[in-house]
Amino acid sequence: MNQHRSPTIRRRRLGVELRRHREAAGVTIDVVAERLGCSTSKVSRIETGHTTATPSDVNRILDIYGVNDSVKSELVQIAREARQKGWWHPYSTVLTGAYVGLEAAARSIRVFEQQLVPGLLQSEEYAIAMIRAARLEDTDREIAQRVRVRMERQALLIQDDPIDLQVVLDEAVLSRPVGGDAVMRDQLIRLIEAAELPNVTLQILPFASGAHAGMDGAFVILEFEEEGDADVVFIDNATGGLFLEKADELRKYISIYDTARRSALTPAESVEMIEMLVEEPLWKSKRRVSGSI
Repeated sequence: MNQHRSPTIRRRRLGVELRRHREAAGVTIDVVAERLGCSTSKVSRIETGHTTATPSDVNRILDIYGVNDSVKSELVQIAREARQKGWWHPYSTVLTGAYVGLEAAARSIRVFEQQLVPGLLQSEEYAIAMIRAARLEDTDREIAQRVRVRMERQALLIQDDPIDLQVVLDEAVLSRPVGGDAVMRDQLIRLIEAAELPNVTLQILPFASGAHAGMDGAFVILEFEEEGDADVVFIDNATGGLFLEKADELRKYISIYDTARRSALTPAESVEMIEMLVEEPLWKSKRRVSGSI
């Protein structure tokens, strides 16, 4: 299985194909549920990729639609792949939603962030401090698991066929000393090192830009290699996040990202700015009006 084909994306792809064949056959979800002896909600969740269908169920469903053996064989194989466990499965107790699985399948990722360094670029100490502050009810064990997942996700940047990562960070991200002085300095150095990777593009949106297109909030655009795997926008929140897949939604967020990127410093200027901040952190500026380190 291609390393960009995570079980999550295979389940999503299977659902799209099953829905397409059902609609082509003119069969309703109610009919499928009755023939399978299950609820309509189960059929719907299979089609939206929220539930894994067994190869046996896929066989029976495709029999209802009257598809040929070649198509049936391909989709049954996808069903088998979708039932495999991703590397993140042992950490499922601290993961909500399907984001990590989709990220593992993405060919390229575009991130706009206003508050914090994206997980793929976080140092371990920064991640610990950030998660501990944001997850007040988590135990030490849960925090350790979240950090472990975050660190393992970063392998996507240095694997044999690495993802293409483009990031626009608001200058505010560099101004908040998450974890304290030493931790934040190390995080800035980590950003400089990541920006040297040929598959990573990092740009800073400076305060001097004023109002900008991304002021409504942070988001991630996940793009996939295979034509049948629709791109998706992810908006994170405390309860697991929101996925947007409609074409008009994607166009809107791509436009926001591109506009913010054009307002940002160039990659070279951005690295130069971060290097300056390692020496003279914004959070230690004599001109600050609030208390800090």
